[in-house]
Amino acid sequence: MTSTPNDGELTLDPGDADGWDAFRGLAHRMVDDMIGHLSTLREQPAWREMPSAVRSSFGDDAPRAGIGAAAAYERFVRDVLPYPNGNLHPRFFGWVQGNGTPLGMMAEMLAAGLDAHLAGFNQAPALVEHQVLRWLAGLLGMPGASGLLVSGGTMASTLGLAVARFAKARELGIDTRVDGMQRWPDGPAHGPLVFYGSRETHGWARKAAELLGIGDRGFRRVPVDSEYRVDVAALSAMLAEDRAAGLIPFCVIGTAGTVNTGASDDLAALADLCARERLWFHVDGAFGALAYLSDALRPQVAGLARADSLGFDLHKWGYLPFECACVLVRDPAVHRDAFATTASYLAETRRGVIAGGLPFADRGIELTRGFKALKAWMSLQADGLDKLVALIEQNVAQTRHLVARVQASDELELLAPAPLNVACFRFAPRGVPEKDLNPLNEEILLQLQERGIAVPSGTTLGGRFAIRVANTNHRARREDLDALVDGVLAIGRELSGAP
Repeated sequence: MTSTPNDGELTLDPGDADGWDAFRGLAHRMVDDMIGHLSTLREQPAWREMPSAVRSSFGDDAPRAGIGAAAAYERFVRDVLPYPNGNLHPRFFGWVQGNGTPLGMMAEMLAAGLDAHLAGFNQAPALVEHQVLRWLAGLLGMPGASGLLVSGGTMASTLGLAVARFAKARELGIDTRVDGMQRWPDGPAHGPLVFYGSRETHGWARKAAELLGIGDRGFRRVPVDSEYRVDVAALSAMLAEDRAAGLIPFCVIGTAGTVNTGASDDLAALADLCARERLWFHVDGAFGALAYLSDALRPQVAGLARADSLGFDLHKWGYLPFECACVLVRDPAVHRDAFATTASYLAETRRGVIAGGLPFADRGIELTRGFKALKAWMSLQADGLDKLVALIEQNVAQTRHLVARVQASDELELLAPAPLNVACFRFAPRGVPEKDLNPLNEEILLQLQERGIAVPSGTTLGGRFAIRVANTNHRARREDLDALVDGVLAIGRELSGAP
């Protein structure tokens, strides 16, 4: 909606009062349409496939001349709005994704309208982020910790691992900020730095190992027990063997809520081990960390508050719109030392816009950062912590209801314990050969999605294909879990010929 004011110079704002009025009307329609979309989710399918004509429309070349804001919005309504991945829907259980909220949506609009730059600066948005980080650090048992809001759990935990590498290497006389992971002719010789996590650790760890120059070989995978938790005895043995081989262990990752099954490692035992072995203890709590907020669920993540660093998402079990995750580092000084840089054009002044400096830029790798904190700040104030905790506990109770239905059925089989909000099961009636169960259950999963009944995901546990339900859905009701189970049974019987 580029306009030309009277002086002939261009702007992307409306050019006059009439233009602003027209845009205001379009903006009001956008808000009304999105509220209408959210308020009728139960009347919509959980997911729908895009028609070929819609899919092919995204192959068009970039336009040389604009079509105007109203026409662009019409394209959104026609070709985008009806075809999301379904994560807003009450029966979305496919991956650990947030569902967003109406207030979060509007907070995103407010943040975009303000367009604050969150490297720091002398501005109210920076105080909002500082306050949110103080709240989160206190709530998760790490008062006084340094923190940063980032895009997602991968970035949060990657930054935590980067701080761990810097801190533990510095203790050994290795300056990773100057020398990196390379051996220089005039530098100290040292063995490879390595870190540890269970075989159930999320894929961020491999990406982080590669990005930080540690290499995938430096990510040491530890076996798990029958409940998919890290085997602490095996980890202890691996540490001794690796040190004897000249490797330098620097960090152990504990997981609060694994992706596959929702299992949580014995974080207290890992914290004890890290204290004995002088290792950094990082907790990947992408969704499970927020169980710590509940008195009833906190024992399942006991030990989390002893972490040296913690990564978790607010757009998962905090229900906020994407993107909003957090990394906390217990020692603020080492957090800053791992990333802080200086430049004359970013120098802090005693007064003015940059008074107070750029503290958030000194806690990670991004200088340009958006105003992620506003949706968290507004939502926590509007709804309160007690409601958030009640919703988290509600998801766990709903998942236990699902598990009870699976265990009560002769045709369904639970494939892993479900300690929190993730359940893995399959359709396995008598008379269907074992070799046929994997393709049968994969087809059940696809038809559940394609028929718009519900959106679970799939995984493989011990060679068995599982229908995986990850319930971080504030819109879900028990009836939605029942609809999912009923759909599995109906489609399974239809495909297998079971009575």
